[in-house]
Amino acid sequence: MENYISENGFNYKSVGDGQPLVILHGLMGGLSNFEGLFDFFPKHGYAVIAPELPVYNSTLLNTNVKHFAKYVKKFIDHKKLKNIVLIGNSLGGHVGLIFSKLYPKLVKGLVLTGSSGLYENSMGDSYPKREDYNFIKKKTQEVFYSPEIATKEIVDEIFETVNDRKKLIKILAMAKSAIRHNMSSDLPKIINETAIIWGKNDTVTPPNVGVEFNNLMPNSELFWIDKCGHAPMMEHPHKFNKILIDWLKSKNI
Repeated sequence: MENYISENGFNYKSVGDGQPLVILHGLMGGLSNFEGLFDFFPKHGYAVIAPELPVYNSTLLNTNVKHFAKYVKKFIDHKKLKNIVLIGNSLGGHVGLIFSKLYPKLVKGLVLTGSSGLYENSMGDSYPKREDYNFIKKKTQEVFYSPEIATKEIVDEIFETVNDRKKLIKILAMAKSAIRHNMSSDLPKIINETAIIWGKNDTVTPPNVGVEFNNLMPNSELFWIDKCGHAPMMEHPHKFNKILIDWLKSKNI
């Protein structure tokens, strides 16, 4: 992968210089889901940095959202980053919320898209038909408004992952941790500037979840993308980038 770096136990992708945008990927989503951000934001004075979360490398005891937030803190310290903007999709949004709660002074802005932390469908799924390729294909397509976004490459990768017993155990442990770690009582205390960018047709974290995040967080703004599922930055990268850069500029970030 271009611009992919391995050092000091961290694997990450880094493109550009300037204001750091730190991407936090979802449980089943890799760094390639954010190609639109890597292509766009370095041209506008931002550094886009995406650490791989240790979903499959942590001990079972450490396979939880709080440990991942602390892992991100170690990464931020390693890179000597300050005034970061955290951009989290799905589980990554949840990790970003916990990070913002634990280390608010490091966070200049927070961006949530399809974030867990309040409510989510499917995250506790035990994949009862994981050996059925067509079942996995259908489940993957349901993440998006447009099924064709779930390319054969994406479906193959997820099929391979859920049929790897060791990886599946970690996925299920992480999903249960996300469900247990409900943040409704924490959200009013997270005062960082927050952009909530949500797909109007998200079936994993439905639209009312985005509304509830916005209602509970004191300094948040909610933006909708129509005909869009759980991963707006993949399904509508140009619209996502436009919303995000306009918001960043409005906050002088």
